[in-house]
Amino acid sequence: MSTVTRPNHIGRKISRIRELRDMKQEALAQALGTSQQTISTIENSESIDDDRLAEIAKALGVTAEAIKSFSEENMITYFNTFNDSPGNFGSFANGATCNFNPLDKVVELYERLVQAEKDKVEYLEKLLKEK
Repeated sequence: MSTVTRPNHIGRKISRIRELRDMKQEALAQALGTSQQTISTIENSESIDDDRLAEIAKALGVTAEAIKSFSEENMITYFNTFNDSPGNFGSFANGATCNFNPLDKVVELYERLVQAEKDKVEYLEKLLKEK
């Protein structure tokens, strides 16, 4: 088995962090005062200068070091630590309790959707009668 060293492609890291932050290229471009095409070029670049990286990091809400050291493997490991121990259910493991019945919320949502559909039908019938 050979181990191939993958280059530290900073553009891909920026792209992935931007995606994880649910940010479009256009939004990052606007935050940096540049164009979407420039962001695309940056994300395809293997390296960028430190000043530009600092600007991008600030716009993404992370540090430049976080971008440099970002890896998918570390991210997966980080999130898996929340679920590794038996009986760990996020904040519920710390004694938090759910103060509402989830089924009640589903029923409430269903009732609102049904009412919205009834309102639409009523509105469309009113439009038909006016013609």
